[in-house]
Amino acid sequence: MLTKKQLELLSFIDKRVARDGVPPSFDEMKDALKLRSKSGIHRLITALEERGFIRRLAHKARAIEIVKLPEALGGTPSAPEPSSFSPRVIDGDRVGQPPAAMPVSSGAIELPVMGRIAAGTPIEAISESSHNVAVPTGMLSNQGNHYALEVKGDSMIDAGINNGDVVVIRETGTADNGDIVVAHVEGYEATLKRFRRKGEMIALEAANPAYETRVLPAGQVKVQGKLVGLIRTY
Repeated sequence: MLTKKQLELLSFIDKRVARDGVPPSFDEMKDALKLRSKSGIHRLITALEERGFIRRLAHKARAIEIVKLPEALGGTPSAPEPSSFSPRVIDGDRVGQPPAAMPVSSGAIELPVMGRIAAGTPIEAISESSHNVAVPTGMLSNQGNHYALEVKGDSMIDAGINNGDVVVIRETGTADNGDIVVAHVEGYEATLKRFRRKGEMIALEAANPAYETRVLPAGQVKVQGKLVGLIRTY
């Protein structure tokens, strides 16, 4: 499922290719989507490429090729895409392990909500369990501990993560490029961002063009969990 901005950009590219035979420039995309910088377009293009809707071609100007269109734009319906989420939990100053997951039924277990995680300006995470939340067992793997965190902020909205959502995290200290992770920054800030390693630097990317990517020395960033699911209450 594409976000509103991803769908809007894909539609704009499709119409321009049909009209002119070549895709629009990044400046034209930025203006069409009313974004303040081209970094937001780069993130949207990457997301569309990862989901298989477009392909970037090497050594060509404006090298974007549309591979398929979603049903909303007249494409052929397809099976739901597997989630790419893989966030995590925070150690903070926690002493010992948080409460173990408790079985609720054959289809769900209760996980401790370990406080709030910032999807915006980094904040200090709470490292004590405040309450439990029922989580479908299908969200969980059989590797590692799992926890839940409440999202505070809107920096990940283009990844489908809204303020007030509860994210399910598998505890881990490693991440691959593109993973959405819980990261401790400089030892005391905790934030939920997309992880990119660039040599000796780590980029923590927002999924909202209103927020800039933070690029920090690898020694200042500690991955503490990977997003594996999301729970939203209406």
